[in-house]
Amino acid sequence: MKSLNITGSRSTPDILCNPDSGVVAMRGDSYPENSFEFFNEVIEWVEQFLEQSPLPLTLELRLIYMNTSSVKAMMDIFDILEAASGRGKAVQVQWFYDPDNERVVELAEEFKEDCTFPFEIVPHD
Repeated sequence: MKSLNITGSRSTPDILCNPDSGVVAMRGDSYPENSFEFFNEVIEWVEQFLEQSPLPLTLELRLIYMNTSSVKAMMDIFDILEAASGRGKAVQVQWFYDPDNERVVELAEEFKEDCTFPFEIVPHD
């Protein structure tokens, strides 16, 4: 399985999907023109990884801002993780946030409420 590396822009996050470590890392703002198109490759990678790899999957988020359609795409990813967790696959989310950005904390907490797998919300400097 190959790595997926998407270089971010002003309106899209940097995304690195590493099959050797089982880490999907996202960093930056997310308000692309078409969120579903932008995240489709990531969603496909996550699904393929969960089917093929024996490793646990960790989603590391360092997102500053997400528009409504990015939130929907992230919900789709969390739904995939929830289903995988239900099948016994080890998955987790680590959402790192700036303590000064209350909106991101609230958003992360809303997502966490709907997840039964490990989900950490971690302040960072």
